Amino acid sequence: MTEILDRVRAHLRGHFAEAGIAAEPDSASVTFLGAEPIKVLRFRCGTAGLVHYVSLGCSGDPMIDPTQTLADRLRGPRAEVVLSLRDPGLATGIARSMAILAATPAVDGVILAADALIDLGSPLWARRSGHAPFTAMLLGRSDIPDLPLEPPCDPVNFLSATPITATEAAWVRALGARGASAMRQAWHDDGVDVLDPNRPAAQPD
Repeated sequence: MTEILDRVRAHLRGHFAEAGIAAEPDSASVTFLGAEPIKVLRFRCGTAGLVHYVSLGCSGDPMIDPTQTLADRLRGPRAEVVLSLRDPGLATGIARSMAILAATPAVDGVILAADALIDLGSPLWARRSGHAPFTAMLLGRSDIPDLPLEPPCDPVNFLSATPITATEAAWVRALGARGASAMRQAWHDDGVDVLDPNRPAAQPD
């Protein structure tokens, strides 16, 4: 597990170095009962004003369907999640929310995949002005390339995590299989910048 996570960290460093972020990331560690610690790396892009939060720890083991009677410790999907925001300022709780998201496969038996909606049930972060309106994450494919591992291990996928409001999450659930794509289309049609931590909510037609 440690070897895989070391490779994931090096892969992330290489990706962000190519994007012009040469500095070492800040790191926070969050521990959950009965699960391995999850680290959250924070990469700051000064020129674009973006902050990237990336989990490190979810991919140490494959994600297993809890209904399976025998767990394969090598085969199965592996993932880490990345949240990108225009500088959220003095926000607290982002690293913990990212760690909770990344720990859901180990804690709750959830398999993280593109178009999955993960509801954390509480604000994702807080600021002096109050709590953020976002309580869930909509997952998608990020621009970080997959990290191949030696067979029979599956590669590590890097999933984007887009914060969404309770209203938006309800729409995604109500629309079923087309909920994720409809939500993204609504953001596009409304000109919503999902990287903006102060953005308004949107509703699909």
